Amino acid sequence: MARPETRVLVPTHGRTPVLPTTDLIWDFAGETMGTSWAVRLVPPSGLDRSAFQTAIEAELAAIIALFSHWDPLSELSRLNAAPAGFWAVSEPFWDLLNTALDIADDTDGAVDPTLGALVDLWGFGPPGPRPDVPTDDDIAAARAVSGWGGLRLNREARALQQPGGLKLDLSGMAKGHAVDRVSARLTALGSADHLVEIGGELRGTGVKPGGHPWWVELQQAPGSPAPRTAAALFDMAVATSGDWVRRFEVAGQTYSHTIDGRTGRPVANGVASVTVLADTALYADAMATALTVMGPEEGPAYAEALNLAAAFVVRTDIGLIEIVSPAFAAMAAEGA
Repeated sequence: MARPETRVLVPTHGRTPVLPTTDLIWDFAGETMGTSWAVRLVPPSGLDRSAFQTAIEAELAAIIALFSHWDPLSELSRLNAAPAGFWAVSEPFWDLLNTALDIADDTDGAVDPTLGALVDLWGFGPPGPRPDVPTDDDIAAARAVSGWGGLRLNREARALQQPGGLKLDLSGMAKGHAVDRVSARLTALGSADHLVEIGGELRGTGVKPGGHPWWVELQQAPGSPAPRTAAALFDMAVATSGDWVRRFEVAGQTYSHTIDGRTGRPVANGVASVTVLADTALYADAMATALTVMGPEEGPAYAEALNLAAAFVVRTDIGLIEIVSPAFAAMAAEGA
């Protein structure tokens, strides 16, 4: 049977949208976190464009001030550079860190917020690219100051221990978190219907005028056998992790930006990309990374066990193949 030219994904959560009372859609765009952002929203009465522009930019600036490892003045950068000891952190920082640690526990470290030293070592952090591959000794040294299991927290003081050399890196979910924060801010301003995108991570809330969903085309790995896929983001988010996005090559070997904390090395398990659809962009972002690290066997099994809508593109001896979870297939069936 011929593969369809376009595959359509429709949410299976069963919710019914409330139709907007206006035909207006406002568009906004800019740059943040080293990438671009875009927002489409149905405006409420009584607010002008400047109120939304200001609110979006303020939310994004707050995320950078908290979690950017590229900004030396961010809370994360200051903590990474701090001497050994316990250091109190702000409530927003504490909340995201605890969410990251919960996901690390749930995924057995496939998502790990303490891998900053390894990220830097492999040339994907603020120190910049490297021309060669780190030595085994360098990798061992970076692993010695990494690992979510060894992170000590003082919950009464809302503080965490910097043992010396620990570097947090929340980039595996920071963009998704930023998408969710902007979405929440728009909702608070009265825009119940909007689409937020930051660097390819998206979240759609409500619907467009006329009841049409926020349609988005999913990212595809180069050469993917999957059909062009459009998803209706009605109260859903989507994120894709791909090994083609950031990488470097040495002696004919390609190294991707996703680091497996269990080995201290970039993943090399054949997974070219993972796309996840979920309720929040943070969770979709984190799970796309986790499933990539888990690999082509453990990843799909984990997605099925958690009823995650996920699509994997895997490199094999016969070329690229696609593996989809039952929840993803159910969304495609709804859109058939």
